[in-house]
Formats: sequence, C-alpha cells, structure tokens
Amino acid sequence: MFKLIIRFGLLLILFYTVPTTSAQSPGEDDEFGPVVRAYLGYLRNEQNVVDDRASRHEVSRGYYVKNSNRIRALRQMAIQIARDSHNDYLPELEAVAADEFGTLFEQPPRSNALRVGQVVQTTFRYLGSVRVGDVFHVFARLDPYEQAEMREKGTGQVEVPASPTSIPSGVRVSTRSRRVGEPK
Repeated sequence: MFKLIIRFGLLLILFYTVPTTSAQSPGEDDEFGPVVRAYLGYLRNEQNVVDDRASRHEVSRGYYVKNSNRIRALRQMAIQIARDSHNDYLPELEAVAADEFGTLFEQPPRSNALRVGQVVQTTFRYLGSVRVGDVFHVFARLDPYEQAEMREKGTGQVEVPASPTSIPSGVRVSTRSRRVGEPK
C-alpha cells in the first residue's frame, strides 16, 4: 500500500512538471502568425503525448528518443521556413529517417541521391535533412494542385526551380499564389 502511494505521488509530480518543463514561456512564438503558432503548439502537444506514454512505460526508450527527435526536427524546419519566408504558412511536413522511407513512398528513393527542392513521386518536395540524434529527412507534401500539375507533366521526380523561397542552410521551398475562390 505504501509503494502504491509513493508511485501515485511520483506520477502526480511527473504529471505537473512535464508539461511546464516542455512548454515554452508565453510570448516565445510571438514572432509568428496564428498558423505557425498553431503548428508549433501541435508539436508541443505531440511531445507531451510521447512524454506521457514514456512515463507510463507504454513505449520503449528507443521509440521515445526517436519520436522526440523527430518532433524536434519538424519544429526546427517549421521555424526555419517561417522565419525565412516571413509568411504565416507551412506546408504539411513529414520527417523520416532513411530506414523509414517506405512509410512515405511506394518505391523509396536513396537518401544520398535526394537534392533539396526535388519532387519525389509527385507527392513530396524534399526540404533537406536535420540532424537531431538521427538524421531526419524532411519533406513537404505538395498540395493537390501541385500534385495534379506534376502528373500532367508525366514525371514523378523533377527539380522544381519555380519561384523558390530561400530557407536557411540551403533548404529551398516553393510556394504558390492562392487561386481565386480557393478557401484560405
């Protein structure tokens, strides 16, 4: 009974300290617009979920470390994109290690053959790699209009130089103008 009380007390302490230690202080994301702040908040929530699952021993240490590092890689890339573009827009981002390419691609490309800005299988644009523990390759999912344009061209892997927005450390991302009547 005494051990149960101690465990419960430790869980309460962990529950109340983990969110405050992993959360950012108010105002830290003030340089960004509401869309980017929402995405960064989403990543904080994802980290809290991973932390909670690890505290309840639901996941292995390896799973915890890899997913925490993935979240950090996504955060770094999102901040780079937002700061460099000065735009309150982020594409849908995916961060995968080289051994996880099969989760995104039917025919996984070789990680050493990827070039920044390259469109892979008409679905993703390669943004670059981020080393956070492991090396994570970050991709932006193309919107449906861009995917249709790639299919019309009949090619799945092309270098797309059209109006790229420069990202620090050599990463390049292109954005398109919003079409008339397209939802925001």
